[in-house]
Amino acid sequence: MKDKLNILNNKIAEAKLGGGEDRIAKQHKKGKLTARERVHFLMDEGSFEEIGMLVTHRCTDFGMENQKFYGDGVITGYGTVDGRMVYVFAQDFTVFGGSLSETHAEKICKIMDLALQNGAPLIGLNDSGGARIQEGVQSLGGYADIFYRNTIASGVIPQISAVMGPCAGGAVYSPAITDFTVMVENTSYMFVTGPNVVKTVTNEEVTAEELGGASAHSVKSGVTHLTAAHDMDCIQKLKQLLSYMPQNCEEEPPQLEYEVTDETRDVLASIIPDNANQPYDMREVINGLIDENSFMEIHKDFAENIVVGFSRIGGRSVGIVANQPYYLAGVLDVNSSRKGARFVRFCDCFNIPLLVLVDVPGFLPGTDQEWNGIIVNGAKLLYAFSEATVPRVTVITRKAYGGAYDVMNSKHIGADLNYAWPTAEIAVMGAKGAAEIIFRNEIKKADDPAEKLKEKEAEYADKFAHPYRAAGRGFIDEIIEPQHTRTKLIKAFKMLENKVAKLPKKKHGNLPL
Repeated sequence: MKDKLNILNNKIAEAKLGGGEDRIAKQHKKGKLTARERVHFLMDEGSFEEIGMLVTHRCTDFGMENQKFYGDGVITGYGTVDGRMVYVFAQDFTVFGGSLSETHAEKICKIMDLALQNGAPLIGLNDSGGARIQEGVQSLGGYADIFYRNTIASGVIPQISAVMGPCAGGAVYSPAITDFTVMVENTSYMFVTGPNVVKTVTNEEVTAEELGGASAHSVKSGVTHLTAAHDMDCIQKLKQLLSYMPQNCEEEPPQLEYEVTDETRDVLASIIPDNANQPYDMREVINGLIDENSFMEIHKDFAENIVVGFSRIGGRSVGIVANQPYYLAGVLDVNSSRKGARFVRFCDCFNIPLLVLVDVPGFLPGTDQEWNGIIVNGAKLLYAFSEATVPRVTVITRKAYGGAYDVMNSKHIGADLNYAWPTAEIAVMGAKGAAEIIFRNEIKKADDPAEKLKEKEAEYADKFAHPYRAAGRGFIDEIIEPQHTRTKLIKAFKMLENKVAKLPKKKHGNLPL
């Protein structure tokens, strides 16, 4: 028995070394943790249970039968994060560059099946050179097996991808299907085709970082939702993300204990400028409404005219979607509509109530927007809100003009409670534009057209540039003083916690993609 135990322990020790000390040292030299170190820091101390530690590849071509490593380049298993069950896979770049083989894929698929079967989140720590070319179509098939499971699990369990090294070619489609992607600055990149292929096909000179680094995907493409300064920062962001989510679609998000006291926030009364065209930072409003330091912004540097993120109000996990008047006046465009729609759909999948803060002058005009599909992209946000059955509360802080008023979680598309501050202007368009259209002839005939325009602008504003007509029709449930908004929200989400809403029976809707 002792000899057999020695054999086992030797194999375990060999498996834990991955590709060996030299390759581990190279990983550290790049400023990266090893796969095992990442799992160790992610999971609660002593909770991780590894599955498939002694798996090896089956390839016998190109001398691969002489190169075998236990685990085959990926660590898979389960454990707890802050006491909650989580399944995880971590690709090991020290073994064949983390490349995906048939058995490597099988290990990941096994852990995905367990996560889906048992209703717990899945986290993928990606650090791979791509498909193992020595295996040909088997590795390609392995990717497809993973993509299929990502799709089936979507909306059932939370799926989070951390890109902590290379992720290229077909490998990028797994993170793209998952709910959130976190990239590490300077050490990770994602692209379908690399710089060499780009140069050959388009004659463009571009580096891997410029083409698919964390900065490119967080600012330009929106492919990544969060960036991290280094591996440990990435792991902390993964833990923070999980803290707002339930285990699966059948459960409620975690709720922290909270004792309601005086929730008045006087700072909210002084945020909106007297000049209706002057910008302000909607994050100041958010910070005045939420539990202290609880806001985790998503897609912070992409489509900055809309702000989305997780927070807590009265200890309750809440998703926030807010127009940002500090950037492009908070107008809705192609990217902000996509960004908002994706976030709304995630919250709806996992029973996270939605708070919508509105200050929107409309949709961005121009050929660029029209030719890039503002119609269907704006419709994505409209569709996402209309389809959402979670508790939905709206607060209009200032402008709510035109179709954008409808789209931003209006009463007409199923919002549960709609509040407005006294500063709210709910109308088809701004007073000046409306006056120019309605009173065109009268202004043209006036002795002083500029003065007549001002007069008619004021007349229109008195009639429409306020929330009282909407409140009179029941489109606004209550006009509230800003400093009391937090109190209203705590009560509203408490009242709505047992909301039941069912959509008509169907296979699925046809979202305007």
